[in-house]
Amino acid sequence: MKKCLRCTKQATLHITELKNGKSLSLHLCETCAQDYLSTVEVGGVPDEFTQPISMGNLPAPPSSHPPISNTKECPKCGITFKQFRSQGRLGCPHDYVEFYDDLLPLIESIHGETQHVGKIPPKAPDSSRRQLELIRLKNELKVAIDDEKYELAAQLRDQIKTQESEMEDETT
Repeated sequence: MKKCLRCTKQATLHITELKNGKSLSLHLCETCAQDYLSTVEVGGVPDEFTQPISMGNLPAPPSSHPPISNTKECPKCGITFKQFRSQGRLGCPHDYVEFYDDLLPLIESIHGETQHVGKIPPKAPDSSRRQLELIRLKNELKVAIDDEKYELAAQLRDQIKTQESEMEDETT
C-alpha cells in the first residue's frame, strides 16, 4: 500500500494529473485529498503540492487563473462550489446554471470540449443518421431564431425542408 504524499497516513485516493504533457501521480489520504481539491485550480497541480510539506503549509492556488468562487452557493440545494470540488458531485440540476462560470473551464480541461456531440452506433441505418441530423438542424434553427440570426435561420430552414423531403421520398 502507498503512503500519502503529504503525511504518513495510508493513501486512499490516487489522482493522475497531466502537467505539461507528462503524467503525474498523486497518492493522498482522505484529509489531504480534500485539502488538495480545495486548493488546486483548473489547469494543473501546484508545483509545491508534488513535494511533501506539512499540512499547515498548503500552497495557495496559482494566481495565473481567475479564482474559483468557493463561496457561491446554490439557492436550491445549498451546495457550494468548494463542496462540489471536495465531493465530486453536484447537489441538483440547478447547480449547472449557478456554477456555470466555474464548471465550464473544469469541463473543458477534463473533456477538451464543452459541448457534448454524442455518438452514433457504427452500424446504425442511414435513416437513423438522417433523423439525428434533422434533430440537430432543428435545434440549431431554434438557437438561431432565439439569437435573432435570421439569415442563418433561413439557411437552416431550407436544409431542414430538403432533408425532410429526401426522407419522405425514401419512404414512398
